[in-house]
Amino acid sequence: MQSLILAGGKGTRLRPLTMHTPKPIMPIANQPFLLYQLELLKRAEVHDCILSLSYQPQKIEDKLGDGSFYGMRLSYTVEASPLGTAGAYRNAEELIRESTIVFNGDVLTDIDLNEVIHFHREKNAVATIVLVPVPNPTAYGLVETSQDGRIQRFLEKPKLEEVTCNTINAGIYILEPKVLDYIPAGESYMFEYGVFPALLKNQEPFYAYVYDGYWRDIGTSTSYLQANLDVLAEKVKLLHLPARERGEKFDEAIEIDALSLVDSSCTIKAGAQIINSVISRNCYIGEKARIENSVVRGGARLETGAQVRHSVIGKGCHVGRSATIADGAVLGDKSVITDYSQI
Repeated sequence: MQSLILAGGKGTRLRPLTMHTPKPIMPIANQPFLLYQLELLKRAEVHDCILSLSYQPQKIEDKLGDGSFYGMRLSYTVEASPLGTAGAYRNAEELIRESTIVFNGDVLTDIDLNEVIHFHREKNAVATIVLVPVPNPTAYGLVETSQDGRIQRFLEKPKLEEVTCNTINAGIYILEPKVLDYIPAGESYMFEYGVFPALLKNQEPFYAYVYDGYWRDIGTSTSYLQANLDVLAEKVKLLHLPARERGEKFDEAIEIDALSLVDSSCTIKAGAQIINSVISRNCYIGEKARIENSVVRGGARLETGAQVRHSVIGKGCHVGRSATIADGAVLGDKSVITDYSQI
């Protein structure tokens, strides 16, 4: 068993955070997002992974290298132009030798892949897709299945009266090399609109595994923030979080709650409060500043009395004295917020 992660998207929905950092290595609790997916693969004893890249590929390869540091064997394919989900899989054809687990590069989950692999083999499937139930299925493409798990049809963003189930495509597949025959070479092609309907039409053994555990698409700023908070709350259990250690430049008179993760390289001044938040490397948190339910990326500076609530602060931002950033605000890298502003 090998694996392929579709990590070539531009992260448009997550802008401005992805202007300078590709979405696959955006940090979740101060660790590159891709490491969470690689951990899932390692737990299933899958150590060979192909990363399909397109947007700022060198930054991803520089971060992960050959994967040996993480206990993986990584190889890379780069699309000259975006090829879509299926086109990216076909683009890696020369590296695909066997059954392949395919991940969308924005899915955070702690699913047990061993169970999915067992299901796939038990059904002797050509393709298996993971489905997850959602409260409001009208915003997604639904997938209908029979009682034995065989896929019956796909229904894209149905009206309320058309809803017949609540399971959607989770962006995790197991594919046999035969699926490559359904994908034209060198063209933009999608699993959802091209390959999967063709598998149904040709009555291939095409099955769905329904997973009712933790699953999140991190592709929007709201969901990205919530993913960080979910990891802090141990709602998803994958990577071990770094130890909560006080840094040399932490003043004694500060408050950091037990959930928060603050890099020890930061400078934190007296009276500062950090509640249920993630603070990355080399940040400066001024006197009586308060950060709550938020993510502050590396090199940011919050001056005296600044307030950040339910927001994401990009790398190298400057938040002035007594400024307030709140209610889902997102600051792109190197933003400057003047004293006493309210965002």
